[in-house]
Amino acid sequence: MHPLIHGQTLSRSDLEALVGGKIRTLSECVFDDVDLSGLDLNGLVFERCSFKGADFTSAQLEDTRFASCRGAMANFTAARLDASTWKSCDLNNARFTGASLSETAFTGCKLTGADFSRSRHVGTVSIEPTLTSARLPGFSFRNQTLETLDFSHADLAGADFRGAVLNSCSLRDSHLVDARFDNADLRGADLGGLRLNDARRFRGATISRAQAGALLSELGLKVH
Repeated sequence: MHPLIHGQTLSRSDLEALVGGKIRTLSECVFDDVDLSGLDLNGLVFERCSFKGADFTSAQLEDTRFASCRGAMANFTAARLDASTWKSCDLNNARFTGASLSETAFTGCKLTGADFSRSRHVGTVSIEPTLTSARLPGFSFRNQTLETLDFSHADLAGADFRGAVLNSCSLRDSHLVDARFDNADLRGADLGGLRLNDARRFRGATISRAQAGALLSELGLKVH
């Protein structure tokens, strides 16, 4: 079993030296605002670490595990995050612009305001539960079953929800220009804030009678 580093404040050179050896787990370590761009951190385990505002631009983080970490405002632009796992992490306002996210899983993480613009992935990306005001333009959720995701006020322009099932999810006041919902099941979604002239964005989707009634109520019509 590889030894771990616990409770240290680390610089870039410290981390480079550690990952070059046999250390695989960092616990309760701090590297806030540290430049870690381009580093090979594949397969490391970060437990209860703080890297708020750290720069991981173009870093390699494949098969890396993050548990109960604090990474608000961290920058993962163009990082390779394939098959990484994130559990109960604070990633509010983090940037994942252009990152590679194939088979990545975010579980119980705070992602309010996170930016996933131009991120790339093959296969399923699991993200839950809070994406309020996140930026996900062009993101693909195609054929996924989404549970309790909060997309309220999120930028979902051009996002792909074709064939997706949204259970207890919220699309309230989200930005949906050019989003695709062909064959999506939205009966379990909160569509609050939707206006009748926005209904065309859901062409080909299934909604409930109550949801249809809310749309038609703008015209003074009632659905029985």
